[in-house]
Amino acid sequence: MNLNQNLLRSVEAAGDKEAYYFQGRSATYHELNRQVASLADSLERLGLEKGDHIGLLLGNSPEFVISLYGATRIGATVIPINPIYTAEEISYILNNGNVKAVIAVEQLAPLLEKVSVSVPSLQHVILVGAAEDLNHTEGNTRLNWKALSTLLANGDPAYEGPVVDEEDVAVILYTSGTTGRPKGAMLTHKNLCSNALSTVDYLGIKPEDRVVTVLPMFHVFSLTVCLNAPLATGATLLIIPRFSPEEVIRTIKEQKATFFAGVPTMYNFMLQYPDARPEDLSSLRVCVSGGASMPVALLHQFQDKFNVQISEGYGLSEASPVVCFNPLDRPAKPGSIGTAVTDVECRVVDEAGNEVPVGEVGELIVKGPNVMKGYYRMPEETATTLRDGWLYTGDLARKDEEDYYYIVDRKKDMVIVGGYNVYPREVEEVLYQHPDVVEAAVIGEPDEEYGEIVKAFIVSRNETLTEQDLINYCKEHLARYKIPSRIEFLEELPKNSTGKILRRALRTQNA
Repeated sequence: MNLNQNLLRSVEAAGDKEAYYFQGRSATYHELNRQVASLADSLERLGLEKGDHIGLLLGNSPEFVISLYGATRIGATVIPINPIYTAEEISYILNNGNVKAVIAVEQLAPLLEKVSVSVPSLQHVILVGAAEDLNHTEGNTRLNWKALSTLLANGDPAYEGPVVDEEDVAVILYTSGTTGRPKGAMLTHKNLCSNALSTVDYLGIKPEDRVVTVLPMFHVFSLTVCLNAPLATGATLLIIPRFSPEEVIRTIKEQKATFFAGVPTMYNFMLQYPDARPEDLSSLRVCVSGGASMPVALLHQFQDKFNVQISEGYGLSEASPVVCFNPLDRPAKPGSIGTAVTDVECRVVDEAGNEVPVGEVGELIVKGPNVMKGYYRMPEETATTLRDGWLYTGDLARKDEEDYYYIVDRKKDMVIVGGYNVYPREVEEVLYQHPDVVEAAVIGEPDEEYGEIVKAFIVSRNETLTEQDLINYCKEHLARYKIPSRIEFLEELPKNSTGKILRRALRTQNA
């Protein structure tokens, strides 16, 4: 069981079928497999081998799919990275992830040249969009610069690669941690393949499905539900580079899409789009939502307008990620994340790890072949999260008498902006670096468009410091969605008897 075996089964079953469509160009499963094999052969010729770590700094594109499967075909481990991250954020992941090669969009060449000085493991940079191999004579001459087009043209399209075991790590996904530094969740081929097949089974994905792939491919939700699962069953990916309601609705209509996965923010923007008509989405057979809780009002409004049922679900990077979805063969329970998918087991437990009665609140824990191997180079964090074969999610939940689960509260302080996780500590660490900031605390504030926005409370030593000053400062150190949208200055922050800042008090007074 590995990702490429899943792909090869689809090649054998439906080789002449369209594997992906992207901005007017497409490829069959046979063509996709030849592209994957050519890249894998070229990567091996560069000296990359089984067990090496390869970073992907790519947006939604066929090149992401080809790079993911090309790298894993030689037995390498892929580390997808959000391409809009700052140099500081990218440098940390490349270093912590011991990355040897990066496949990136051409526009990131200057940034990668800059950060490579502090990333000794990095040897190769492969650029998507470059017309030819680059020969940099300035800056860091240690790097070997290549154009992806060259590697695809010169590789062997019949290359098969080494034997890849199901316990080999296929992907390391960096997820923000409460320590302020991202943790790399190690997902094996077995983790990802089992979750892809569970998703296919539970959501009934079929070879004839045409799947809208607009969720960011570097995000685990998209990676499994919109990429690995459809490719494992021979469906067609309708790849959209970035979300806009106009583009998504047009693609669904023109390409007769049958399957759409999105975060609540996307559904909200599509609902608010003035030119959207019910018939535009009439081809859709399945709609799923995850990444954040969907407001019940939004769920009803979207379903009523477009006459489609939305199956809300739940997952996390450490579970590859799918844990629950509302079953499609019966009406969804609004506010519920549904029932555990195929081969996954859930429990709600108290602090001692004992299962609580139906209806009572406890921590949601998960067990199954989808649960990660652990955090890369973080044994203590791994031991805390994985206990006796169970993944402790940190999310508070309850279960009803029909085994439907409900998330009562998210991880204690996490903010979810348009489906992206933002941990307050990471933003606070940056704010505290500003010379005029004495104290900082960050919470999530409800927002109609994005679900939540980041709000910061600041105690400053400089009366002339402004909200815009701090926002500009954060732009230098944080990805766009992590930057506070609002900043409020206070004389002091609420604290308990030990001096710990009380975020819950800030949330209460901000309500």
